Amino acid sequence: MSVVEDSTPSTGRGPENDYDDFAEAYAAENENNLVNAYYERPAVLALAGDVAGRRILDAGCGTGPLSAALGERGAVVTGIDVSARMLALARRRLGDSVELHVADLRERLPFGDGVFDDVVASLVLHYLEDWGPALAELRRVLRPGGRLIASVDHPFVAYTIREPRPDYFASGSYAFRWAFDGRTVPMRLWRKPLHAMTDAFAAAGFRLSVVGEPRPDPAARALFPDDFDDLSTRPCFLFFVVEAGEQPVGDADAGA
Repeated sequence: MSVVEDSTPSTGRGPENDYDDFAEAYAAENENNLVNAYYERPAVLALAGDVAGRRILDAGCGTGPLSAALGERGAVVTGIDVSARMLALARRRLGDSVELHVADLRERLPFGDGVFDDVVASLVLHYLEDWGPALAELRRVLRPGGRLIASVDHPFVAYTIREPRPDYFASGSYAFRWAFDGRTVPMRLWRKPLHAMTDAFAAAGFRLSVVGEPRPDPAARALFPDDFDDLSTRPCFLFFVVEAGEQPVGDADAGA
């Protein structure tokens, strides 16, 4: 996978980040690989803890592996994703056990106020230039005291892949191409410095509870001997648990 820093503004729509176009190939790659199956998803589940009976929104659920894992742990899960094709694959996996909706985090969500105990946003927010509207909506649909558990590309990733290094304190996008299943697809993510992320959470009415930098499941060492040590010794993703404040935030344009 080649990665190229690129500060050109992007809407996140169109040829970049087109999960409808490569849903099947992505699902196959994501299912049992080191980064997702043995690092990112286990970390989110560990942060979620005991979810039995909790109403959880899986925001950006994709093909549903995290929704399935949460459901197996007793949660009542609802999934949303912008990709209809990804949701079709999720429906095959989940059957009728999970309510699924096509929804864009940049727009109003099809739920009432305070209907969820938790939201999980697994590798989702870094697709958004402006976190404000999305965080305001996620805060709205959470009950007071509810949790948002989020994972994003670590801000050091894009900062360290280029020489000379870009300005760490500047927010900007970077483009790269994923290579899998014999093809490459264009992707674009938005990198923010840590303080911009925490400021956005605070502006949306969240209290910071956890900032995590976990390492992959040790069981993966035998399965991925060539890549395990590398992933264990460099930052890849950053994990947050933030709690909704007592009063809802009504300004969907708040944030950074």
